[in-house]
Amino acid sequence: MDKRERVKAAINRKPVDHVPACFSIHFPRENAFGDKAVRAHLDFYHQTDVDILKVMNENLVPLIGEMHSAADWKKLPAYDRHAPFMQAQLDLIRKLRDAEPDAYLLATVHGICASTIHPLEATYGYEPVRELMVWQLREDKELILDAEKRIADALCDLVSACIEEGCDGIYYASLGGERRYYTDEEFDIAVKQFDLRIMERAKEAGGDVILHICKDGLNMNRYDGYQEFCDAVNWGVYEAPLSLEEGRRLFAGKAVMGGLANRGGVLENGSESEIEGEVKRVITGFGKDGFILGADCTLPTDIEPWRIKAAVQAAR
Repeated sequence: MDKRERVKAAINRKPVDHVPACFSIHFPRENAFGDKAVRAHLDFYHQTDVDILKVMNENLVPLIGEMHSAADWKKLPAYDRHAPFMQAQLDLIRKLRDAEPDAYLLATVHGICASTIHPLEATYGYEPVRELMVWQLREDKELILDAEKRIADALCDLVSACIEEGCDGIYYASLGGERRYYTDEEFDIAVKQFDLRIMERAKEAGGDVILHICKDGLNMNRYDGYQEFCDAVNWGVYEAPLSLEEGRRLFAGKAVMGGLANRGGVLENGSESEIEGEVKRVITGFGKDGFILGADCTLPTDIEPWRIKAAVQAAR
């Protein structure tokens, strides 16, 4: 099997010659855009020997300035794939596909919650803007949902364009399941309905969907129902927390990606033999079929490539 065949088989829960692996980092800002991002992605792919060429996405929904009330969301324009920030991301995808025509190419797409905070995050900071989104939803639900609909429309066009430009799948990063922000009912209307619509569009475009569930302190039951529009699921085994086995039951019939801590665990701090031992323990416990070795989330930017390669090779 080549890498692409192996990943496809794992996603479809078919036999594999060995477990494929997918890890990623946020590249330093000076290497996160343009041709430097192309080079950084290719260097990471070759140095670590991962099975998936995951395209990071630092081309975010642009800032809209200060937010004094929910009415200020009217300043948010409608976007589509022709917007400069989306064109920059699609250009990165095109160049990576040209450089690695046989790779399994996976496009990172920030979900509705993250994409809604991006226009404000640099102005207010991460935690304040998360709290702002909650109280504004309670202040004027219709205005907020209308703004989210515009962003969801843009993301639907983006996922379609990613597949058209040669991506095999979408790594859809869903944020918002933390118990400390939205209630279950608020999550359904402010996050879930839009997540599902965007994921459905990716499936309609012919791509695989790997659902990544972000952050910690999650009510994972909120994601029941996402199975309809995803092929594999990745979450914070150590962050959520939810074990691989518990996740396999929750997302029955779907492939699973993960198994290792992204911060503070053996991958970041262990020796080569310790990394190998932990990988083999994880695979022995879960089984080879329907499994992609990965981490809870992105690894530290400065992690040494040999550590990732040791995990990748241990899976073989």
